[in-house]
Amino acid sequence: MPTANRDGTSIAYEVDGPADGEPVVFVEGLGYGRWMWRWQRRGLSEEYRTILPDNRGTGESDAPSGPYTIEGMAADLEAVLADVGVEEAHVVGASMGGMIAQTYALEYDRAATISLLCTSPGGPEAEPVPERTQQRLLDVPEGADERETIRYRMEPAVSDGFYDENPDLVDRIVDWRLESDADEEPRAAQAAAVEAFDESDRVSDLEVPALVLHGTEDRVVPVENAELLAERLPDASLALCEGGPHLFFIEESAWVNERLREFLSRHPLEEGRA
Repeated sequence: MPTANRDGTSIAYEVDGPADGEPVVFVEGLGYGRWMWRWQRRGLSEEYRTILPDNRGTGESDAPSGPYTIEGMAADLEAVLADVGVEEAHVVGASMGGMIAQTYALEYDRAATISLLCTSPGGPEAEPVPERTQQRLLDVPEGADERETIRYRMEPAVSDGFYDENPDLVDRIVDWRLESDADEEPRAAQAAAVEAFDESDRVSDLEVPALVLHGTEDRVVPVENAELLAERLPDASLALCEGGPHLFFIEESAWVNERLREFLSRHPLEEGRA
């Protein structure tokens, strides 16, 4: 697998799709590996050149000691896109990945568009993660093994009934998470970066076209954050997935992919810039 290097840290990434396709880079959420984008990758990679990096601390990337920052992970993303050799790309980020996407578009010039899923601009006006959800994401049930702990912590991110209705898929997701998600220490470092994130004063400077997607029943990052982003971004399109949970890009992947494809087709890259 190819890697980019920044400050002595190796950042692994995967490229799929036609070499002449417009580049679309997918940025992971807190602690999650590349598996989280498998539905969007499958939906777009026939037409687009999809680029999937592992954030530091996750998957096949190095996991240096913290602290981590959103700015640092945006710099990692810049190193990846420079290594791939693209001049311009569509940047898609979910949750923490959406925070990285915002900072990346503010600090670097390769982002032609940004798509922000289930994320927040941070700052004092952002709606925080509910306390009940925070506790659930940190708890380890007494006597639980790794698989049980993953299922327990992930439950607020999915809709009611998802586990019962999709037992085989849930088992596969747990397998993927055991294989590639961040270990506890780097996950905590990523979480601290999310806690410190605040682009609320700068998000109005983001002039690139933006797509904001969010589930209305998100119990991790409340939907009010999507409305806040859409209000502050100068060129934003907002679409809410009725009843969608935090991981709506998995549960409602067809809905998400349709809107991503429509948005990207409305904002093609300049010829020769891919």
